This record gives sequence, C-alpha cells and structure tokens, in this order.
Amino acid sequence: MDKLNVSSSPHIRGGRSTQNIMLDVLIALLPCVIAGTVYFGFRALLVVAVTAASAVLAEYVSRIVMKREQTAQDLSALVSGVILGLILPADCPLIIAAFGSVVAIVVVKQMFGGIGQNFANPACTARIVLLISFSGVSQFSKTVYMADAVTSATPLAAEKGAYSLLDVFLGNTPGCVGETCAAAILLGFVYLLARKVVTPTITLAYLGSAAVMALICGQDVPYQLLSGGLLFGAVFMATDYATSPVTFVGKLIFGIGCGIITILIRVYASLPEGVSYAILLMNIISPRLDDIYYARPLGAGKGAAK
Repeated sequence: MDKLNVSSSPHIRGGRSTQNIMLDVLIALLPCVIAGTVYFGFRALLVVAVTAASAVLAEYVSRIVMKREQTAQDLSALVSGVILGLILPADCPLIIAAFGSVVAIVVVKQMFGGIGQNFANPACTARIVLLISFSGVSQFSKTVYMADAVTSATPLAAEKGAYSLLDVFLGNTPGCVGETCAAAILLGFVYLLARKVVTPTITLAYLGSAAVMALICGQDVPYQLLSGGLLFGAVFMATDYATSPVTFVGKLIFGIGCGIITILIRVYASLPEGVSYAILLMNIISPRLDDIYYARPLGAGKGAAK
C-alpha cells in the first residue's frame, strides 16, 4: 500500500504558481500604464516606476528584517506597486508615492504575515493613508482631489458639458494615471477572464449595484461607472484573491456592497471618491461573507460546525 501523506488543505492544487498569476495581472495592467503615459506624459510612467520599485524593495528588505523566506520574486509586491502608481495622479511627489508603497507592503501586507494573509488590499489601503496623511501637502492633495472630483455629485454635472461620454471612455479627462481610460481597463479585464485569473462575479456585481444605486440617487449612470476609479477598482482591486470572498454568494454580496457604498460616499459624503473606502470596508467583513454559504463536510448534519 502506498504511503499516505497527511497535510492541511488545499489537497487539490492548480498547476499555476503565484508568480505566473501575478505576471498575468501585470500584463492586464499594461494597457492602463500605456494609456496613462499617453495622456499624462512621462511623469505618469515615472510615478508607476517609483511605486513599483519601492514596493519590491520594501518587500525584499522587510523579509530580511523579519527573517522570513524571501518572496520578492513572486511578483505580488510588484503588482501592488504598479496598482498604487496607477491610482495616484501623475504629478504626485515621488517621495510620497514611495512612502505609499512602503505602507502597502510593510504595514498592510508583511506585518500581517505576507501574501494571502493581509486583511485588506495593500494598494487601496495605502492610497487612503496617503490621502489622510498628506492632505495638507498642496501638490498632492490638489491633484488627487482634482482627479477624483470628476465623480462627485456636483463636479460631475459640471464636467458633463466639457467631456463627452466618448472622452470619458477613452480617458481624455483629468484623473489618476490608470483610472481614466475605461477602454484600457476593460481590455485588461478581458485578458484576466480569458486567462481565468478572475471570475466576473465581483466586478459585475460591483458595477451593477453601483448603476442601480446611482439611478436611485438621480445620478448619471454611465458617467458614474466610467469616471474616477470605480471601473479600475472593480476590475483590479476588488477582485484581489487574499481580500475577497471565495464562495459565489460571498463574492456577490461583496461586489454589491462595494457598489452601494461607493455611490453613497460619492453622493452624500464630503470625500472626493468612494472606491478605496468602499473596498476597504468590504475587505474587513470579507471573511464573514463566506460563512453565509459554505460547503458542508461530506456526511455532516445540518448543524455541523464550519
């Protein structure tokens, strides 16, 4: 009889490595990087390069300091760095951009155990930290608030006369580096679906609930979906493996919650953008969402423990 190995789940493993999956995410982000560089110039590419390099360096150094196995080569830190650069304005001070990467990797990711153990999306949380910490730095706060103000209730109405829906779709508007071009974001989303890196559940639930909520609140639905960081967040941040549910029902509730909170913040709160806050709030309750529907152990009764 062959020897039986006892190990913790998962017992059936896929053939793809973390590095392979992260490489696909980087490829999917490439259209956003290109579009951001075309619209905002070389400075936009420089911001992304700084956040990406800082993230990898922060991961490398933190793993040494914490005396843990090195994981900088798995590309997850690089992905977080690129995403952070894409959700910042092109003229963000580079020192602030680098600090954001350190927060994302060291504080949000490594201090909680590393990849797969962080409770919130690193790039999303780092952006919120930067907004709160550097609101008094005029060069940073002015550009970030200008970028996201396109999606708030009153500025959105004002921008409708200046930018056509086609301009918003193609990215010919003010905004953060990778958030303005919906065409580039959707191209990346199609690639992720084709490569089976993500499922469409969270993204479609996010966009669908945001559309319904915008309609209820009397907002222009296409502009709400295509402006600001909503589409980018729904595709690249809300779908993060470590911080989103694994069950279908959990994913559905997660996406719906993100959409509702985003629109409520945009319309009723005194904040420039609701995407990062919505995703962070749903990240916090994500583990409990999977408890709503879970696979019962084979042979277990109705009241079996989870």
